Amino acid sequence: MSWECPHQDGDGETCDRLKGACRPFGKGCVLYGKGQSMVAGQEEQTMSTTSEERKTGKPENAVRPEMTLGELVTRYPRLRERLEQSGIDYCCGGKRPLAEAVTAAGLDLEATVADLEMNLAQAPSTAAADWSAVPLSVLADHILDTHHVFTKAQLTRIDTLMAKVQNAHRARHGGMLDALRSVFDQLKAELETHLMKEEQILFPAIKDIDGFMAGRNGRPAVHCGSVAHPIRQMEHEHDAAGSALVRLREITGNYRTPADACQTFKALYEALAALEADLHEHIHLENNILFPGSVRQEEAMTKRGL
Repeated sequence: MSWECPHQDGDGETCDRLKGACRPFGKGCVLYGKGQSMVAGQEEQTMSTTSEERKTGKPENAVRPEMTLGELVTRYPRLRERLEQSGIDYCCGGKRPLAEAVTAAGLDLEATVADLEMNLAQAPSTAAADWSAVPLSVLADHILDTHHVFTKAQLTRIDTLMAKVQNAHRARHGGMLDALRSVFDQLKAELETHLMKEEQILFPAIKDIDGFMAGRNGRPAVHCGSVAHPIRQMEHEHDAAGSALVRLREITGNYRTPADACQTFKALYEALAALEADLHEHIHLENNILFPGSVRQEEAMTKRGL
């Protein structure tokens, strides 16, 4: 802290003056009111020490190994790119604890946590949207209008680019391109069906539940009896899409174009990488925010007998 307190005892946790827990800048403390003069422009922060901080030496909102990946990237959206760079899947693998995912990736846990916290300590270049703070209907519309639209357009574009590249480079890269085409065609077919099911069945149900809880519409009759049923199926399909993305990256050697690649070849790899990045964000928003939020709303609706 910026000032020394004459009433703090040796362990730094209790106050000799108040005969209780040390609460710097709290009412009754000799430093009360002085917290307002801290660095100009910063938001006022509580200076009381939490039990979690006393036990671990870290603030409650620090990166903790037991946090799930979904919780981590929902709380700190800016860490998504860093996890991707480390080869850690936070979208389909969002329910895994950070420690488990780091170990599975063959990384050192202590070093990884330190790297993530260092990333948080650095000034962000842009502010990431906090989608956990908006109504579920707003998030659902964002996914539909942004990610669904992009995915459909990108699948069509990649299909066209791949046909041109196969035609021009079959002689030297035919085997690799055939393998790439096989995985992509299956992914494309599955995603197109997946998006249709979300648009026609799941998202309307999610928006109806959210609308009912907000008083905008009547009690919804959810397809299959519970929104949790189609959600489980969508999560299973997300896992399949995630596996396909991994396979595409393996086939292309992390999207490194060969020496003789033409501009269309380069555009194909860039388009595949862009599809992967958008699907990671897309699946994260659904698996880690939209879906669990809707399940909680439906449970609350049922418990209250609404």
